Amino acid sequence: MAASSTTATVTPLLIHLLRAATDHASVAATHAKLLKVGTACAISSCNHIIAAYCRCGVTACARDLFDGMPERDVISWTALMSGYSSSGRPCLAVSLLRDMSHSGVPPNAFTFSTAASACARLADVRLGRKVHARAEVEGYASDAVVATALVDMYGKAGDVEGARAVFDGMAAPARNAVSWGSMLSVYAQNALGREAIQLFAEFRTKGNFMAPNHFMLSSVVNACAGVGRLGVGKSVHGTVLRFGHGCNGVIVVALVDMYSKCGFYEYSRKVFDRIEHPSVICYTSIIVAAAKYGLGRCALTFFSEMIDRHVQPNSVTLLGVMHACSHSGLVDTGLHLFQSMQSKYGIHPCASHYACAVDMLGRAGRLEEAFELANEAQVEGRDALMLWSSLLSACRTHRRLDLATMAAHRVSEFNQDVAGALVVMSNAYTSAGQTENAAAVWSNMRRRGIQKDPGCSWIEIKDIPYVFYAGLVSPAGARAGEVMMLLDELEGKMREKGYKGGLGSTRVFDAHEEDGEDGKGEMVGVHSEVLALGFGLLVIPKGMTIRVMKNLRMCCDCHDAFKLISDIMEREFVVRDLNRFHHFKLGSCSCNDYW
Repeated sequence: MAASSTTATVTPLLIHLLRAATDHASVAATHAKLLKVGTACAISSCNHIIAAYCRCGVTACARDLFDGMPERDVISWTALMSGYSSSGRPCLAVSLLRDMSHSGVPPNAFTFSTAASACARLADVRLGRKVHARAEVEGYASDAVVATALVDMYGKAGDVEGARAVFDGMAAPARNAVSWGSMLSVYAQNALGREAIQLFAEFRTKGNFMAPNHFMLSSVVNACAGVGRLGVGKSVHGTVLRFGHGCNGVIVVALVDMYSKCGFYEYSRKVFDRIEHPSVICYTSIIVAAAKYGLGRCALTFFSEMIDRHVQPNSVTLLGVMHACSHSGLVDTGLHLFQSMQSKYGIHPCASHYACAVDMLGRAGRLEEAFELANEAQVEGRDALMLWSSLLSACRTHRRLDLATMAAHRVSEFNQDVAGALVVMSNAYTSAGQTENAAAVWSNMRRRGIQKDPGCSWIEIKDIPYVFYAGLVSPAGARAGEVMMLLDELEGKMREKGYKGGLGSTRVFDAHEEDGEDGKGEMVGVHSEVLALGFGLLVIPKGMTIRVMKNLRMCCDCHDAFKLISDIMEREFVVRDLNRFHHFKLGSCSCNDYW
């Protein structure tokens, strides 16, 4: 009787110790004590031990115990599944669900949510659909926890429609903040920023007055950053502050990124300056923001500050500093960092660092050094394509057709994502007067079925984005005619100042570069950012900065045009292109032509 009483008293204490254990030795010691008191074989004790081993990452011990259990329940199976999934072995987790079907133990909602999470880690939509189908058969697919896990699974596997179908199938009362946040995250992760913003607006009206959590808010902020929606981003920032998430590290980093990508580096700086103890992620975010604006010395100051604070940089931090040096003409500083990153910070240069170093040399016109480094770099696949494409662009900028041809030969060895580089090569031939070679490049692209992404630019007016494509003034609505008249007038004034570009003329590479279609456009050959600027000059009051976003790199002619127009109109423009920001004022640009 006394022994039984002691066992009944000691066992709960040992179970409590298991729940608090954080290392293998502690779990093993407690396991031994449970064996000594004779309760280790009970299902409930075994389940706690399995969960503890899995929590410490010792899945082998958990599996040995599981295999030796004379009887298992649903908690046993689910605990081991969760352990496999969280320890980076999701395939084994899903295989346990199949084994479970033969064991006679029916799965529950947590089992299916665990299996769906494992499929999410694998990004395997085919396997995920099988789990989904099994959950439907067992009657758990409509459970809020399972449905939310399925939304996440479809999103991480790239099946946005599948995720939305599950989300729409959830009964309104079953949708909680986690469910809404998961769907928002799906849109944000799959570069569907506008859909994420729209869903957040739907949540605010149909969410039964639920408070947004920090995961949801960070997803929306990231979505605003992706599509350059400053007005919405500011509104979400207000929501962040109202709900007390202003000090959340994830949201703060997202806000720094959002303001910088929307053309407000000064706001990014304000958000960053309020962080008491910035982490490496916070420092990296502000360094990358400064790099995008060409504020190389500012980025270097942040970097020195984080080193002085004993915040260890990571590979992304160093890449951000190198980009800052590249976009500011600080070539020797950037190269020194590249050459010393292994010895100083213990970080081995990866493909991105090599590509940045090559780009840095190329921008500075040190093309022979760039070629030498490019040939030394041990890179493959997309990384190699990025490196040689960057070098090709530099060769065209510095009018080295001989080296451009060599870089183009390397680019032509790839089969995917080469459209942009081939357009650069065509433009290089055109600039050199070799129109036949330029036409041959386009002929080769058509033969291989290679198409370039259509270029577009957008401008936000009173929280509404207006998206322009090359030659198409129609997004300006009733003011399209005024935009054309203004641009014609500006071109005349630019010619008087010596502008040699072709603002409104049709060029071989322009029509292809931004998919302008003859006969359908109203100003054939005019690039999308120029049209967006023209509209902005009409509708944005003087004294306010005009901000234009673009999905491709700005061309030389448009860059020169924006500098001249800023002087003629006495206006300030900020343009975000694929590479960086350009701040035009009084006939000059912040990039100083390091772009």
